[in-house]
Amino acid sequence: MIDDIYKDADQRMLKSLEVLKQEFSKIRTGRAHPSLLDHVTVSYYGSNVPLNQAANVGVQDARTLTVTAFDKNTIPDIEKAIMNADLGLNPVTAGEVIRVPLPVLTEDRRKELIKVVRGEAEKGKVSIRNIRRDANHTCKDLLKEKEITEDEDRGAEEKIQKLTDSHVHEIDRLLAGKEKEMMEI
Repeated sequence: MIDDIYKDADQRMLKSLEVLKQEFSKIRTGRAHPSLLDHVTVSYYGSNVPLNQAANVGVQDARTLTVTAFDKNTIPDIEKAIMNADLGLNPVTAGEVIRVPLPVLTEDRRKELIKVVRGEAEKGKVSIRNIRRDANHTCKDLLKEKEITEDEDRGAEEKIQKLTDSHVHEIDRLLAGKEKEMMEI
């Protein structure tokens, strides 16, 4: 029974880490990377679809993304979707290829983005701690119902705390890597 609680907490914490990684990938670092446009949705023949289902996204050079539409009639829709994605990007259409130049990040903008990254990391830590709280609460309920002993409860709490610590450490590691990446010019 305690193992089930532990496994559930571990799975939920891993999902929180995956969400954090996705959020980090949305925050640009000054280098062109196709994942910058992963969350952009395009109106494609009446329905909203992710950009990668309507076009091929590639990297031309360190500061330029290229978007090649599968259907050239959708180029204006793709261009509009990139502009409206609130990424601060201005796509330029050249024939059948849309070029998305990434502006150079100023030091002030980098510092602002680092604050955003730290905020996302803190949200991830709060999520991990909430999962720990839920798991500990479930153990306490089992203790009240006399399905487990106090020693088992204490052992489960220690095991869950170690799990929490390892996931929080992973968040700190991801944060340090992202900060280092963002301060590179």
